[in-house]
Amino acid sequence: MNEKSHATLLVNLGSPKELDKKSVREYLKIFLSDDYVVDIPKIIQQLILRLFILPFRPKTTLHAYKQIWRKDGSPLIVSTYKIAEKLSKKTKSKVSVAMRYEEPSIKDALIELREEGYENITVAPLYPHNAMATVITTQVEVMKISKECFPDANIKFIEPFYGNPMYIDAMVKSIKPYLENNNFEKLIFSYHGIPERQARKTDETGSHCFESEDCCEQNTLGSKDCYKSHTVKASNQIANSLGLDDDRWEIAYQSRIGPGWLKPFTDKRLASLPNEGKKSIAVVCPSFISDCLETLEEINIRGRNTFIDAGGEEMTYIPCLNETDLTIELIQDLVKKVKNNFA
Repeated sequence: MNEKSHATLLVNLGSPKELDKKSVREYLKIFLSDDYVVDIPKIIQQLILRLFILPFRPKTTLHAYKQIWRKDGSPLIVSTYKIAEKLSKKTKSKVSVAMRYEEPSIKDALIELREEGYENITVAPLYPHNAMATVITTQVEVMKISKECFPDANIKFIEPFYGNPMYIDAMVKSIKPYLENNNFEKLIFSYHGIPERQARKTDETGSHCFESEDCCEQNTLGSKDCYKSHTVKASNQIANSLGLDDDRWEIAYQSRIGPGWLKPFTDKRLASLPNEGKKSIAVVCPSFISDCLETLEEINIRGRNTFIDAGGEEMTYIPCLNETDLTIELIQDLVKKVKNNFA
């Protein structure tokens, strides 16, 4: 393969265009209209969105964004661009950035790559674990848009890398200094939640998910693409590598929107841990490569307040991998393996 014909496209979730109510409303409208995010009949989805979410939620969401927005913009987008810049410099190759929702758009990124003559494109969805609302919607959207504006593109995707030894090692190295420098009683792995039905939809057997207490720890066809299974297996590996006893760590799920989501809920656990004698904790959010609204505001601000108000004494928030050297080395390795599969 001609190296000059290859480019990498990093895809992250996205953020509102501007820090105002109109931009937040538009972002929520686009995001929550995705059938892979809100997977219910379209008419019901839109009724809920237009009658119950868009009239009220933009104000609350804008307030949340105001607490974490940087002078140079959305932390998520800033971090993703820094990852791209460092990766391009390290690999001496073309690295572009796109967001699944809003700007920079996938369409604009693909058109730019087409015009610059890049035919072989490795797409890297920046999510370690498989889920309909992250990896799958990204893959579907990239292929849909490429057929419209770049049909000759040869596109390959980096698959979920939750079990990749370099990812596990990166997580361990990013967490370890915080645990060594703080006296904590429990480490919480807080993952973004999804509805249980979405986990069931990725069960190819149709009979594995939630059928036993250890279903997520089994290596079967039913758990192969399951988000919850990925989070459990990754957490086990990270905790084992850190040498943590079972009673010093646990998994929880944040950002739920309605009933039927994965449990236990992070906010409920933060409220109950002090009553269980856990007054000093650490929280890490492995669902996200880059810090964003869900980590900086939901966990490090609101979550911290919940824990302290419940009687907790100290909560250590452990940042995402962001644009650290660990991240760059990991993505470089993932891209290299995919590039080897191009003709």
